Amino acid sequence: MAATLPDPTFELPPTSSPNLVSKKHSGEDRPPGPIRKLFGRFRPPRRLRFTREGKYFLGITLGVGFAAINTGNNLLYLLLGMLLALIIVSGALSELALRSLTITRKLPARAQAGRAHLVEIEVHNRKKRLSSYAIEVEDLREGQPSDKRCFFLKVAPDTRQIAAYRRLPDRRGKERHVGFRIATRFPFGLFEKSREIRVPGEVIVYPAVDPVRLPPRSGSAQQGEATTMVQGFGDETLGIRAMRDGDDPRDIYWRKSILMPVLRERAREARPDVRFTLDLHVAPGADAPGRAGLERRIREIASRAVAHLKRGDAVTLTTSAGDVVRADRSSGADPLLRFLALVEPIESVARAPVTATPRPANTLANGRGKS
Repeated sequence: MAATLPDPTFELPPTSSPNLVSKKHSGEDRPPGPIRKLFGRFRPPRRLRFTREGKYFLGITLGVGFAAINTGNNLLYLLLGMLLALIIVSGALSELALRSLTITRKLPARAQAGRAHLVEIEVHNRKKRLSSYAIEVEDLREGQPSDKRCFFLKVAPDTRQIAAYRRLPDRRGKERHVGFRIATRFPFGLFEKSREIRVPGEVIVYPAVDPVRLPPRSGSAQQGEATTMVQGFGDETLGIRAMRDGDDPRDIYWRKSILMPVLRERAREARPDVRFTLDLHVAPGADAPGRAGLERRIREIASRAVAHLKRGDAVTLTTSAGDVVRADRSSGADPLLRFLALVEPIESVARAPVTATPRPANTLANGRGKS
């Protein structure tokens, strides 16, 4: 998915807070006035932050300005003009560096908790003659701190550059990427000019899988395994049917072929079907430590299911909500792991005990008391 950096007229849509409630009789929650509405509509397209060197430079500029005003020295005025010109040049060149950039994020098809994966960031400079220098792209994720950045020293005109960062997810589920923060300190490193753009994207993080050593398969079915018989070339008989054109005459069942030739279908033992049951119920209002038991069960089932699939067994997962997911060697572990990544806990509601109201002993069925 691509994100185009338009001109400074671009504005992010305002975010609404779900906790904002208008109160008619409250003095502190008054509706916004016309001035607040006016400034709320016109948000700055760029954000400017002083670096440590920029703070020193601004202090020196202010000191030279006060000295020039108090003394009236022409040399101080000349020095002040040079310092202010550097600020103007810095703003103009940094603005040119941030213009006409297209940002593309390439997420992996699947990710796994506890295992690092790469996220590629591509920057395309659509300017025909000017290069962009010192571009820093920060990938923003919903509900998580932004700690991953890619740095591009120089992006030539009409060229693309790709950088990647390592991401180590710590929990399963959907990981939503909301956008980018693009910043530059070009040309003097005095100020950091940045802007944010919205580029949605998401990746499904599978639960972590631990190595599991399964017991060797014996002649009889293991606990939790159900053997099935399918059509094949074994020694047992699955059934008989009428002979059709093209059938092998060596499979004719002569004991039953008195009136018409019938064919014997041979059977073989199929791979066992391993069944798992996942209880999704948690205590009402349970926090992250309270749901740790469910996460451990999901991780254990995912580990054992992957081990069975590698051995060639079919796996069937049933949840307490009634969902059934089946995976075998042909489909792979993706359907099962994807379901385990997106499954949500169910809060079990505790029922209040029902107490019977005692009736007076001296009351008859018709409502009249004893005489």
